[in-house]
Amino acid sequence: MQKKRNNNKKKSQSNFAKLSIFQNNRYKFKKKCPFSIKGAPVIDYKNIKLLKKYVSENGKILPSRITNVSQKKQRELSLSIKRARNLGLI
Repeated sequence: MQKKRNNNKKKSQSNFAKLSIFQNNRYKFKKKCPFSIKGAPVIDYKNIKLLKKYVSENGKILPSRITNVSQKKQRELSLSIKRARNLGLI
């Protein structure tokens, strides 16, 4: 009887070893840039509602890895946020 219990423990350990934290996620998908899709809003320093979505509560510009904005559009976005700050709109 004791040998069977030991074998059961080994099986559970091997099943646990199969579940790895570092396994590839098969259902991962890339998120699209919200400014690259059809009918997307134009990035402009006068569009305050749009710009406030990409600024944190402290007034910092959110990084593109969080907002999923492409590199080119992130540059435009940061420039327009800085212009709006300069003019006192934000």
